[in-house]
Amino acid sequence: MVIRGHGTEGCAMGFLDDAVDKAQGLVDQNDEKVDDAIEKAGDLVDDRTGDKHAGHVDKAQDLLQEKTGEGDTNP
Repeated sequence: MVIRGHGTEGCAMGFLDDAVDKAQGLVDQNDEKVDDAIEKAGDLVDDRTGDKHAGHVDKAQDLLQEKTGEGDTNP
């Protein structure tokens, strides 16, 4: 919450920026674990939908893995 006029205008954004930086650092340090989690989540969606949306799920997995760390670390 930002309270106007009390010198705290930048606190909320600073906090969010710090949180995003820390989260990105954790993702970068644990790229293989993040890729495994993305893969498992996609597999769960495929199982629950009977592979009805497998193509879309695979594209989403690839996109997410490209955005995290060094890309897909799963062979």
